[in-house]
Amino acid sequence: MKIIDLTKDTKRDLLGTLLKRSPDHYGGYEQTVADIVNDVRARGDEALLAYTERFDHCLLTKETMRVTREEIEEAYTQVDDEFIRVLKASAANIRAFHEKQLRTSWIDTKPDGTILGQRMIPLETAGIYVPGGKAAYPSSLLMNAVTARVAGVPRILICTPPGSDGKVVPVTLVAADICGIDEIYKCGGAQAVAAMAFGTETIPKVEKITGPGNIFVALAKKAVFGYVSIDSIAGPSEILVLADESANPRYVAADLLSQAEHDEMASAILITTSRKLAEAVSVEADAFIQKLSRKEIIQKSLAEYGYILVAESMEDAVNAANDIASEHLEILTRNPFDVMTRIRNAGAIFLGEYSSEPLGDYYAGPNHILPTNGTAKFFSPLNVDDFTKKTSIISYSREALERAHKDIELFAEKEGLTAHANSIKVRFEQEENDDVG
Repeated sequence: MKIIDLTKDTKRDLLGTLLKRSPDHYGGYEQTVADIVNDVRARGDEALLAYTERFDHCLLTKETMRVTREEIEEAYTQVDDEFIRVLKASAANIRAFHEKQLRTSWIDTKPDGTILGQRMIPLETAGIYVPGGKAAYPSSLLMNAVTARVAGVPRILICTPPGSDGKVVPVTLVAADICGIDEIYKCGGAQAVAAMAFGTETIPKVEKITGPGNIFVALAKKAVFGYVSIDSIAGPSEILVLADESANPRYVAADLLSQAEHDEMASAILITTSRKLAEAVSVEADAFIQKLSRKEIIQKSLAEYGYILVAESMEDAVNAANDIASEHLEILTRNPFDVMTRIRNAGAIFLGEYSSEPLGDYYAGPNHILPTNGTAKFFSPLNVDDFTKKTSIISYSREALERAHKDIELFAEKEGLTAHANSIKVRFEQEENDDVG
């Protein structure tokens, strides 16, 4: 891995390089995606089935598009019992964490008859996109589906691309069943996002679409935002490790590579105050790469987006981390909890040498659907609130409104909205006439 000094110039150059990975730079694909989305919106199942045949090389019908109970039962025979146990344990941890996020409706009353409140209402329908084919990510399915379940969403459906044999990856079906979801449709790509956003004869329109996908899925989610809600337009994965001389270079190298293997645009960055550690991590990373199955992907990722930055102080390192606002941030220092208090921008923070990033990906419970490309400065991980909506409750008695009506009328008149003012004024016009009389 390349080792460079952390300066204002190198940080600026790094931030510029990382921004090139943003979905906002996928413009060359936008028209293709727009054409697919509009076609599915216009022709429904007919277009959806045609794209499934074209892209997934799978011939389906309206009757075979939905996964059957028999297919789910068959999937259980193809996934080993030990992994099923792990999936259930992971789901339980995710559920326990997200149950603590639940918020209740509330009402506040005052003696004058003012009643104000907020209702927390789960969305009625949610659609989860699950990658298929070469990639199978049951962990992401659990993160999305369990969170929606905890929020109280009554109808959750899944879209996932089938193989050329018309089958869905077995572990996807098992993970969905563990979450209590049996409404699973065999379709993927931008066409699946469009189907969930607008509805077809077979697939119902949902209110929110979540879940990871390739460039076409990301751009399709961007295209349908506003017709439905979405979780985010996620970019490639990223990890940043903050470390001092006390860190174990072997652990640091292993953790950096755990994200670099995702794809060629993934980012892996170490910021350290120790040049000795930087050099040792580089050596360890080179040694690991030779033994890992996704060697070529890792090498390309590190060549473009892998950095070891040597900072003069931990303050400089922390400032850089806040500017980068990484999806995953590991803190491997003598006192990681102290450093954590100075971190403002990160999707998820992992503290100490036994809290490596894959713990969050698979098992601990906090959501691994996280903001990327610096959006951790203003976005949060997927959470229960993403599957709920809030409705305000307002009720004033005559007595309460009488005390406030002149203030409201003045406010409306200052904005030039006389009909607004009149809406309040008419309720007290008799008193006004009496006063005049």
